[in-house]
Amino acid sequence: MVSTNETADNTPLVWAARNGRERVVETLLKQDDVTPDKPGNYGQTPLWNAARNVHEGVIRMLLERGEVNPDKPNDYGQVPLWFAAFNGYEGVVKFLLDQGELNSGKPDNDHLTPLWCAAFNGQERVVKMLLERDEVSPGKPHNDGRTPLWCAAQNGHNGVAKMLLERDGVSPNKPVNDHQTPLWSSAIGGHEGIVEMLLERDDVNPNELDNDGQTPLPCAAWNGHAGVVKMHLERDEVNPDESDNGGRTPLLCAAWNGHAGVVKMLLEQDEVNPSEPDNDGRTPLRCAALKGHEGVVKTLLERDEVNPDKPDINGRTPLLCAAWNGHAGVVKMLLEREEVSPDKQDGDGRTPLSYAAGNGYAAVVEILLGRDDVDPCKPDEFGQTPLRLTTRHGHTAVVALLRPEGPPI
Repeated sequence: MVSTNETADNTPLVWAARNGRERVVETLLKQDDVTPDKPGNYGQTPLWNAARNVHEGVIRMLLERGEVNPDKPNDYGQVPLWFAAFNGYEGVVKFLLDQGELNSGKPDNDHLTPLWCAAFNGQERVVKMLLERDEVSPGKPHNDGRTPLWCAAQNGHNGVAKMLLERDGVSPNKPVNDHQTPLWSSAIGGHEGIVEMLLERDDVNPNELDNDGQTPLPCAAWNGHAGVVKMHLERDEVNPDESDNGGRTPLLCAAWNGHAGVVKMLLEQDEVNPSEPDNDGRTPLRCAALKGHEGVVKTLLERDEVNPDKPDINGRTPLLCAAWNGHAGVVKMLLEREEVSPDKQDGDGRTPLSYAAGNGYAAVVEILLGRDDVDPCKPDEFGQTPLRLTTRHGHTAVVALLRPEGPPI
């Protein structure tokens, strides 16, 4: 049941049009006191409601009345064509476009045009119809700078992107307000078909930086889109080791998220430094160790240039990071390397054992206690030993490992 508040401003004609009651609409339109273009709630006219619910017979009856304006918007500036285009109602769009006085490029209050909406949702047939209209601007952006092409690229609508790229008024390299280009948006989404289309263009810059100093390549690497990464690496002008404003390289991005295939692909590039740290001193190995990505850690440790004991700016080594998060497999791999110091302290004086014990990772604690070069009683800068830390947090299994002879005092 519809509440009184929802129906208060709606006329019988609005309701009949919304529900597709053609005979009722026909009867009402014969009444002298009925205004066929009078809006109801939110400024939605009978025509708007009929278009929203795809009642083509009602639309036809209303438009036969000379006093119905097919371009009349609701309170949000959305005309009937806008809603039909957004939802891909091809028959409604075609019928509305046949009305000579219609402005098919009219934006709503947020500057979203029917073409923008259709492109965003991948409505190919609607996009094709709209692009045939002289008054439609194919490159008109939203307030935040997103053009129809940018939206199609973001959402992987290959057919729409292809149609738009064939238009003279479309800039394939036009960024949004934060300087992310259509190539950037398709790369981060892994939309290989659109990336390929854009990279074939001479007017597309694959090295365009966004506000964070990121090009499309590290974005694709971060999300593990191997096909997109491969396409970029085949371009001579793309630097596979270029870092963003935070010092993060494509390799570090791929290592952080455990994308082993992308890591291997990047390591095949001569220009890539496998030990390049970011602004916080975090190397690809340190990031992979922290996250427990064993395959990536193994791949990086096979490289002679990689220092397996290199700390970040806080003094945290890959081993310490792996122990911190309880990644026993990574801990074992790192401890097999002679260069790795299993008892190295960070800036707070804490060791890998201290973090593993404090967080209750018994398997890692047991591995570390099996080493002769690990001091189980080494305090941090605040005087806290591994035993005190694990006791305070109630990790009884770890307490038993650190004090096998009895309960702590």
